[in-house]
Amino acid sequence: MAATGLLGRTARWLAALPRPARIWRLVARAIGDVLPKGLYARSLIIIIAPVVLLQSVIAYTFMERHWQLVTRRLSAAVTADVAALIDIYESYPQDKDSETLSRIAGERLNLDVDILKGAKLPPAGPRPFFSILDEALSDEIRRQIRRPYWIDTVGRSSLIEIRVSIPDGVMRVTARRSMAYASNSHIFLLWMSGSSLVLLGVAILFLRNQIKPILRLAAVAESFGKGREIEFRPRGAREVRQAGHAFIEMKRRIERAMEQRTTMLNGVSHDLRTIITRFKLSLALVEQTPEVEDLQRDVDEMSRMLEAYLAFARGDSGEVAVPTDMRALLEDLRSDVERLGAHVETVEMEDHPHVTLRPDAIRRCLFNLAANAARYGDTVSITGRREARAFLVSIDDDGPGIPPDQREEVFKPFVRLDDARQDAGGSGLGLSIARDIARAHGGDVNLHDSPLGGLRATVRIPA
Repeated sequence: MAATGLLGRTARWLAALPRPARIWRLVARAIGDVLPKGLYARSLIIIIAPVVLLQSVIAYTFMERHWQLVTRRLSAAVTADVAALIDIYESYPQDKDSETLSRIAGERLNLDVDILKGAKLPPAGPRPFFSILDEALSDEIRRQIRRPYWIDTVGRSSLIEIRVSIPDGVMRVTARRSMAYASNSHIFLLWMSGSSLVLLGVAILFLRNQIKPILRLAAVAESFGKGREIEFRPRGAREVRQAGHAFIEMKRRIERAMEQRTTMLNGVSHDLRTIITRFKLSLALVEQTPEVEDLQRDVDEMSRMLEAYLAFARGDSGEVAVPTDMRALLEDLRSDVERLGAHVETVEMEDHPHVTLRPDAIRRCLFNLAANAARYGDTVSITGRREARAFLVSIDDDGPGIPPDQREEVFKPFVRLDDARQDAGGSGLGLSIARDIARAHGGDVNLHDSPLGGLRATVRIPA
């Protein structure tokens, strides 16, 4: 029973462990959050990461297989020379002043030898941070000489000093650093690093030139989405040029479709206006009775609805976007709304911000929203402010407002809600036209609760 319970707990514990696929997704998501999001930065990482990895492997291999090996062999050779000098000194005592020993060491071994009678080894000093020479030389002295010793590889950068204890004192041997240390190895590392920096610089320059056409294509697509006139010529790599030509062809198709729609609607508008004009003339010639007056009101209402339908379907695609003074535009809007009989409050802007847009279309968008606010409220507030990449216009009123769950419904064409404030007696296209104009500029219209107690309509226009 105990074994069965243990097996059951083990199975449950294994089942509770995350699956490898889930672990991989979590790791990939964490790495994705850390990595940059831009194409230029990611491309640089794709170039730099393999170069850095390759350099690290080469440097490690070079240090491990060549640099340390050469340094140890040089240290072994110097240590063997020092051991030979000690053997000569101890085997031939007739050279009391060690002149012959010093001469042989200087002429044959390029070593400077001094015999310090009655001296002792100095205390051990601090080891350097990068102590490959200390380690190699110390290991060889312990292996070949097997006597107390003291070395200094730091004091004089071009020389190394070795002191070995002998029966009557200390033998001091001074040698050039290059005799025991592969001192020219750093040249390889410098050449490798320098050439890599040059290659990376060239790669960055070429990559920047490849990224520019993509950024240009994105900027042109954004400008076209805002309804601005653009001039674009595909450049860059073949794939980027193909994308550019596809964008130009798409732009031509959209403009051709809009032109055809506008031409068709103009024809329909002309024909329907002709028929409505005939109705008006016929009603003007007959005797004015209550029934005729009702028909005239119906014809007038039909004419207004026709204009609203055509305006919504046609849009304002024929207008050219130009830099517009938003302060002057909002002042004109306040005058237009005051003529409707509403009390308008405005918040003064500190400067005269200019935004590239289609002024007549934006004026119509804002007027539709302000007219709705004036129709359902007694006080209307119009404010404008600039943000980082957009200009915001807020229109507040103190009317009854719209429930939050119905605020998106009022933007749908021809949708009329029971309590919606949407062109009472009209066609129900005022808010739809306003949002359509804002989105044609790359912005949007949103509804929120107003500080005045009613509804706030916020128009966002990319700057």
